[in-house]
Amino acid sequence: MREPNYYIPDRGFTIPIGDGFTIYYYAVMIVLGIILATVVVYLLFKRRNIPGEWTIDLLLCILPLGIIGARTFYCATDPSTSMSEWLHFRDGGLSIIGGVIGGALGVILFCVIHKINFLRVADCLVPGVILAQGIGRWGNFFNQEVYGAEITNEALQWFPFGVYIESAHEWHYAFFFYESLLNLAIFAGLFTLMWKFLKKPHGLSFAGYLFGYGTVRSIMEPLRDNQYILGSNVPISQVFAILMAVGGALLFAALIVWNYKKYGSFFGAKTGEPLAVLPKYYTAEQRKKMEEARRSKVNAASAAAKAERPEKDKAAQGDDDRED
Repeated sequence: MREPNYYIPDRGFTIPIGDGFTIYYYAVMIVLGIILATVVVYLLFKRRNIPGEWTIDLLLCILPLGIIGARTFYCATDPSTSMSEWLHFRDGGLSIIGGVIGGALGVILFCVIHKINFLRVADCLVPGVILAQGIGRWGNFFNQEVYGAEITNEALQWFPFGVYIESAHEWHYAFFFYESLLNLAIFAGLFTLMWKFLKKPHGLSFAGYLFGYGTVRSIMEPLRDNQYILGSNVPISQVFAILMAVGGALLFAALIVWNYKKYGSFFGAKTGEPLAVLPKYYTAEQRKKMEEARRSKVNAASAAAKAERPEKDKAAQGDDDRED
Protein backbone atom coordinates (compact mmCIF):
# COMPACT_ATOMS: atom_id res chain seq x y z
CA MET A 1 0.00 0.00 0.00
CA ARG A 2 1.25 3.45 -0.95
CA GLU A 3 1.84 6.21 1.54
CA PRO A 4 -0.34 9.34 1.09
CA ASN A 5 0.93 11.62 -1.70
CA TYR A 6 -0.56 14.71 -0.05
CA TYR A 7 -0.67 16.55 3.27
CA ILE A 8 -3.52 15.38 5.49
CA PRO A 9 -4.71 18.43 7.45
CA ASP A 10 -6.28 18.51 10.88
CA ARG A 11 -10.07 18.65 11.17
CA GLY A 12 -9.95 22.24 12.41
CA PHE A 13 -8.03 24.89 14.32
CA THR A 14 -8.39 26.25 17.84
CA ILE A 15 -8.75 29.91 18.75
CA PRO A 16 -7.88 31.22 22.25
CA ILE A 17 -11.35 31.73 23.68
CA GLY A 18 -11.84 30.34 27.19
CA ASP A 19 -10.24 26.92 27.29
CA GLY A 20 -9.92 27.01 23.51
CA PHE A 21 -12.67 26.93 20.88
CA THR A 22 -12.22 24.66 17.86
CA ILE A 23 -13.43 25.82 14.47
CA TYR A 24 -13.81 22.89 12.10
CA TYR A 25 -12.82 23.18 8.45
CA TYR A 26 -16.08 21.42 7.58
CA ALA A 27 -17.96 24.49 8.87
CA VAL A 28 -15.51 26.83 7.13
CA MET A 29 -16.21 25.19 3.76
CA ILE A 30 -19.98 25.40 4.30
CA VAL A 31 -19.77 29.11 5.20
CA LEU A 32 -17.53 29.77 2.20
CA GLY A 33 -20.06 28.04 -0.04
CA ILE A 34 -22.91 30.13 1.40
CA ILE A 35 -20.98 33.37 0.83
CA LEU A 36 -20.18 32.56 -2.81
CA ALA A 37 -23.74 31.36 -3.40
CA THR A 38 -25.06 34.69 -2.07
CA VAL A 39 -22.86 36.58 -4.55
CA VAL A 40 -24.12 34.42 -7.42
CA VAL A 41 -27.78 34.94 -6.46
CA TYR A 42 -27.23 38.71 -6.19
CA LEU A 43 -25.71 38.84 -9.68
CA LEU A 44 -28.53 36.80 -11.19
CA PHE A 45 -31.20 38.85 -9.41
CA LYS A 46 -29.74 42.01 -10.94
CA ARG A 47 -29.37 40.35 -14.33
CA ARG A 48 -32.98 39.22 -14.38
CA ASN A 49 -34.65 42.41 -13.11
CA ILE A 50 -35.13 41.39 -9.48
CA PRO A 51 -33.90 43.88 -6.84
CA GLY A 52 -30.46 42.86 -5.59
CA GLU A 53 -31.42 44.02 -2.08
CA TRP A 54 -33.85 41.12 -1.91
CA THR A 55 -30.90 38.71 -1.76
CA ILE A 56 -30.54 39.27 1.99
CA ASP A 57 -34.30 38.71 2.47
CA LEU A 58 -33.99 35.42 0.58
CA LEU A 59 -31.00 34.39 2.68
CA LEU A 60 -32.88 35.10 5.90
CA CYS A 61 -35.78 32.92 4.69
CA ILE A 62 -33.86 29.90 3.42
CA LEU A 63 -30.88 29.60 5.80
CA PRO A 64 -32.78 28.83 9.04
CA LEU A 65 -35.23 26.47 7.32
CA GLY A 66 -32.45 24.86 5.29
CA ILE A 67 -30.39 24.13 8.40
CA ILE A 68 -33.43 22.82 10.26
CA GLY A 69 -34.33 20.61 7.30
CA ALA A 70 -30.76 19.31 6.90
CA ARG A 71 -30.40 18.38 10.57
CA THR A 72 -33.90 16.95 10.94
CA PHE A 73 -33.60 14.77 7.84
CA TYR A 74 -30.25 13.42 9.04
CA CYS A 75 -31.46 12.63 12.56
CA ALA A 76 -34.63 11.01 11.21
CA THR A 77 -32.86 8.76 8.69
CA ASP A 78 -29.48 7.94 10.24
CA PRO A 79 -29.78 4.68 12.24
CA SER A 80 -27.03 5.73 14.66
CA THR A 81 -28.58 9.11 15.52
CA SER A 82 -31.81 9.88 17.36
CA MET A 83 -33.93 13.02 17.36
CA SER A 84 -32.87 13.62 20.98
CA GLU A 85 -29.41 14.46 19.59
CA TRP A 86 -30.81 17.12 17.25
CA LEU A 87 -29.03 20.02 19.00
CA HIS A 88 -25.61 18.33 18.93
CA PHE A 89 -24.55 20.07 15.72
CA ARG A 90 -20.85 19.98 16.55
CA ASP A 91 -20.94 16.20 16.54
CA GLY A 92 -21.70 16.38 12.79
CA GLY A 93 -24.64 15.22 10.74
CA LEU A 94 -26.35 17.27 8.03
CA SER A 95 -28.23 16.00 4.99
CA ILE A 96 -28.10 17.93 1.72
CA ILE A 97 -31.43 16.43 0.67
CA GLY A 98 -33.03 17.70 3.89
CA GLY A 99 -31.40 21.08 3.34
CA VAL A 100 -32.92 21.28 -0.14
CA ILE A 101 -36.38 20.51 1.23
CA GLY A 102 -36.08 23.09 4.01
CA GLY A 103 -34.60 25.65 1.63
CA ALA A 104 -37.51 25.16 -0.79
CA LEU A 105 -39.92 26.04 2.01
CA GLY A 106 -37.85 29.17 2.63
CA VAL A 107 -38.17 30.16 -1.03
CA ILE A 108 -41.95 29.74 -0.83
CA LEU A 109 -42.00 32.02 2.23
CA PHE A 110 -39.89 34.61 0.40
CA CYS A 111 -42.18 34.52 -2.65
CA VAL A 112 -45.27 35.01 -0.47
CA ILE A 113 -43.70 38.02 1.25
CA HIS A 114 -42.56 39.69 -1.97
CA LYS A 115 -45.41 38.45 -4.19
CA ILE A 116 -43.08 37.07 -6.85
CA ASN A 117 -43.16 33.94 -9.03
CA PHE A 118 -41.58 30.92 -7.28
CA LEU A 119 -39.95 29.52 -10.42
CA ARG A 120 -38.40 32.87 -11.28
CA VAL A 121 -36.70 33.06 -7.87
CA ALA A 122 -35.73 29.37 -7.88
CA ASP A 123 -34.05 29.82 -11.27
CA CYS A 124 -31.74 32.46 -9.77
CA LEU A 125 -31.15 30.51 -6.56
CA VAL A 126 -30.22 27.00 -7.72
CA PRO A 127 -26.93 27.90 -9.48
CA GLY A 128 -25.76 29.31 -6.14
CA VAL A 129 -27.04 26.25 -4.29
CA ILE A 130 -25.18 23.75 -6.49
CA LEU A 131 -22.01 25.89 -6.20
CA ALA A 132 -22.29 25.84 -2.41
CA GLN A 133 -22.80 22.07 -2.49
CA GLY A 134 -19.73 21.61 -4.66
CA ILE A 135 -17.59 23.66 -2.27
CA GLY A 136 -19.17 22.18 0.84
CA ARG A 137 -18.19 18.67 -0.27
CA TRP A 138 -14.60 19.56 0.60
CA GLY A 139 -15.71 19.61 4.21
CA ASN A 140 -15.97 15.84 3.84
CA PHE A 141 -12.30 15.80 2.83
CA PHE A 142 -11.27 17.43 6.13
CA ASN A 143 -13.57 15.11 8.10
CA GLN A 144 -12.40 12.08 6.09
CA GLU A 145 -15.91 10.93 5.27
CA VAL A 146 -18.25 10.24 2.32
CA TYR A 147 -15.86 7.93 0.47
CA GLY A 148 -16.32 4.79 -1.59
CA ALA A 149 -14.95 1.28 -1.52
CA GLU A 150 -11.35 0.44 -0.68
CA ILE A 151 -8.74 0.82 -3.44
CA THR A 152 -6.45 -2.20 -3.42
CA ASN A 153 -4.64 -1.46 -6.70
CA GLU A 154 -1.53 0.55 -5.74
CA ALA A 155 -1.48 2.22 -9.16
CA LEU A 156 -4.77 3.94 -8.24
CA GLN A 157 -3.74 4.94 -4.72
CA TRP A 158 -3.21 8.65 -5.31
CA PHE A 159 -5.08 11.83 -4.47
CA PRO A 160 -7.53 13.11 -5.67
CA PHE A 161 -8.58 9.87 -7.39
CA GLY A 162 -8.48 8.24 -3.99
CA VAL A 163 -8.33 9.49 -0.43
CA TYR A 164 -6.30 7.99 2.41
CA ILE A 165 -8.41 7.26 5.50
CA GLU A 166 -6.15 7.49 8.56
CA SER A 167 -8.47 5.66 10.96
CA ALA A 168 -8.56 2.59 8.69
CA HIS A 169 -5.07 2.98 7.15
CA GLU A 170 -6.65 2.37 3.76
CA TRP A 171 -7.14 4.10 0.42
CA HIS A 172 -10.74 4.63 -0.69
CA TYR A 173 -12.40 6.14 -3.76
CA ALA A 174 -12.74 9.91 -3.20
CA PHE A 175 -16.45 10.22 -3.86
CA PHE A 176 -16.58 13.65 -2.22
CA PHE A 177 -14.16 14.87 -4.91
CA TYR A 178 -16.07 13.30 -7.81
CA GLU A 179 -19.34 14.80 -6.59
CA SER A 180 -17.71 18.19 -6.05
CA LEU A 181 -16.46 18.27 -9.65
CA LEU A 182 -19.83 17.21 -11.04
CA ASN A 183 -21.63 19.84 -8.94
CA LEU A 184 -19.27 22.55 -10.22
CA ALA A 185 -19.93 21.41 -13.81
CA ILE A 186 -23.68 21.66 -13.20
CA PHE A 187 -23.15 25.13 -11.72
CA ALA A 188 -21.29 26.27 -14.84
CA GLY A 189 -24.12 25.05 -17.06
CA LEU A 190 -26.93 26.57 -14.99
CA PHE A 191 -25.18 29.92 -14.49
CA THR A 192 -24.49 30.20 -18.24
CA LEU A 193 -28.13 29.37 -18.97
CA MET A 194 -29.39 32.04 -16.58
CA TRP A 195 -26.91 34.71 -17.66
CA LYS A 196 -27.15 34.27 -21.44
CA PHE A 197 -30.70 33.03 -21.94
CA LEU A 198 -33.30 35.59 -20.85
CA LYS A 199 -36.28 34.01 -22.57
CA LYS A 200 -39.22 32.38 -20.87
CA PRO A 201 -40.41 30.02 -19.51
CA HIS A 202 -39.31 30.39 -15.90
CA GLY A 203 -38.26 27.19 -14.15
CA LEU A 204 -35.80 25.71 -16.66
CA SER A 205 -32.79 26.29 -14.39
CA PHE A 206 -34.69 24.83 -11.43
CA ALA A 207 -35.63 21.77 -13.48
CA GLY A 208 -32.01 21.40 -14.59
CA TYR A 209 -30.84 21.48 -10.99
CA LEU A 210 -33.33 18.84 -9.90
CA PHE A 211 -32.37 16.56 -12.78
CA GLY A 212 -28.61 17.16 -12.61
CA TYR A 213 -28.11 16.91 -8.87
CA GLY A 214 -30.69 14.15 -8.51
CA THR A 215 -28.89 12.09 -11.17
CA VAL A 216 -25.48 12.60 -9.57
CA ARG A 217 -26.68 11.62 -6.11
CA SER A 218 -28.74 8.65 -7.32
CA ILE A 219 -25.60 7.21 -8.98
CA MET A 220 -23.16 8.05 -6.20
CA GLU A 221 -25.32 7.06 -3.23
CA PRO A 222 -25.26 3.24 -3.59
CA LEU A 223 -21.48 3.28 -4.22
CA ARG A 224 -20.66 4.97 -0.91
CA ASP A 225 -19.34 3.18 2.12
CA ASN A 226 -22.35 1.72 3.97
CA GLN A 227 -21.87 3.92 7.05
CA TYR A 228 -22.66 7.01 4.93
CA ILE A 229 -25.90 5.72 3.42
CA LEU A 230 -28.89 7.15 5.31
CA GLY A 231 -31.77 4.82 6.11
CA SER A 232 -31.75 1.50 7.95
CA ASN A 233 -33.63 -0.63 5.40
CA VAL A 234 -34.28 1.73 2.49
CA PRO A 235 -31.58 4.11 1.16
CA ILE A 236 -33.66 7.24 1.82
CA SER A 237 -31.29 9.71 0.16
CA GLN A 238 -31.13 7.62 -3.00
CA VAL A 239 -34.92 7.43 -3.19
CA PHE A 240 -35.21 11.21 -2.84
CA ALA A 241 -32.43 11.71 -5.40
CA ILE A 242 -34.24 9.55 -7.95
CA LEU A 243 -37.46 11.47 -7.28
CA MET A 244 -35.56 14.73 -7.82
CA ALA A 245 -34.13 13.55 -11.15
CA VAL A 246 -37.47 12.29 -12.43
CA GLY A 247 -39.28 15.39 -11.17
CA GLY A 248 -36.72 17.65 -12.89
CA ALA A 249 -37.16 15.89 -16.23
CA LEU A 250 -40.96 16.03 -16.00
CA LEU A 251 -40.91 19.71 -14.97
CA PHE A 252 -38.65 20.64 -17.89
CA ALA A 253 -40.94 18.85 -20.36
CA ALA A 254 -44.06 20.40 -18.83
CA LEU A 255 -42.60 23.93 -18.94
CA ILE A 256 -41.61 23.87 -22.61
CA VAL A 257 -44.90 22.26 -23.66
CA TRP A 258 -46.87 24.87 -21.67
CA ASN A 259 -44.81 27.67 -23.21
CA TYR A 260 -45.40 26.29 -26.71
CA LYS A 261 -49.15 26.13 -26.20
CA LYS A 262 -49.28 29.66 -24.78
CA TYR A 263 -46.74 31.50 -26.96
CA GLY A 264 -46.27 29.28 -30.02
CA SER A 265 -42.62 28.49 -29.20
CA PHE A 266 -40.86 26.07 -26.87
CA PHE A 267 -38.58 28.88 -25.63
CA GLY A 268 -39.66 32.51 -25.52
CA ALA A 269 -42.38 33.38 -28.03
CA LYS A 270 -42.69 33.98 -31.75
CA THR A 271 -43.92 37.51 -31.13
CA GLY A 272 -44.49 39.84 -28.18
CA GLU A 273 -42.98 40.51 -24.78
CA PRO A 274 -42.22 36.90 -23.72
CA LEU A 275 -39.56 36.69 -26.45
CA ALA A 276 -36.85 38.13 -24.20
CA VAL A 277 -38.07 40.94 -21.95
CA LEU A 278 -38.49 40.14 -18.26
CA PRO A 279 -40.81 42.35 -16.18
CA LYS A 280 -38.97 44.39 -13.56
CA TYR A 281 -39.64 44.09 -9.85
CA TYR A 282 -39.15 47.02 -7.49
CA THR A 283 -38.22 47.25 -3.83
CA ALA A 284 -40.54 48.93 -1.33
CA GLU A 285 -38.27 51.98 -1.31
CA GLN A 286 -38.28 52.17 -5.09
CA ARG A 287 -42.06 51.88 -5.18
CA LYS A 288 -42.33 54.65 -2.56
CA LYS A 289 -40.16 56.99 -4.63
CA MET A 290 -42.12 56.17 -7.77
CA GLU A 291 -45.39 56.93 -5.97
CA GLU A 292 -43.98 60.21 -4.67
CA ALA A 293 -42.88 61.17 -8.19
CA ARG A 294 -46.32 60.27 -9.55
CA ARG A 295 -48.05 62.39 -6.89
CA SER A 296 -45.71 65.31 -7.59
CA LYS A 297 -46.64 65.19 -11.25
CA VAL A 298 -50.35 65.05 -10.41
CA ASN A 299 -50.02 67.99 -7.98
CA ALA A 300 -48.01 70.00 -10.51
CA ALA A 301 -50.62 69.34 -13.18
CA SER A 302 -53.41 70.39 -10.80
CA ALA A 303 -51.55 73.59 -9.85
CA ALA A 304 -50.97 74.42 -13.51
CA ALA A 305 -54.64 73.86 -14.28
CA LYS A 306 -55.69 76.17 -11.42
CA ALA A 307 -53.25 78.83 -12.61
CA GLU A 308 -54.67 78.68 -16.15
CA ARG A 309 -58.27 78.98 -14.98
CA PRO A 310 -58.14 82.69 -13.87
CA GLU A 311 -56.45 83.59 -17.16
CA LYS A 312 -59.24 81.91 -19.08
CA ASP A 313 -61.84 83.66 -16.92
CA LYS A 314 -60.22 87.05 -17.61
CA ALA A 315 -60.11 86.34 -21.32
CA ALA A 316 -63.78 85.37 -21.30
CA GLN A 317 -64.68 88.52 -19.36
CA GLY A 318 -62.80 90.63 -21.87
CA ASP A 319 -64.73 89.09 -24.71
CA ASP A 320 -68.03 89.89 -22.90
CA ASP A 321 -67.00 93.52 -22.40
CA ARG A 322 -66.22 93.98 -26.06
CA GLU A 323 -69.59 92.52 -27.03
CA ASP A 324 -71.30 95.04 -24.75
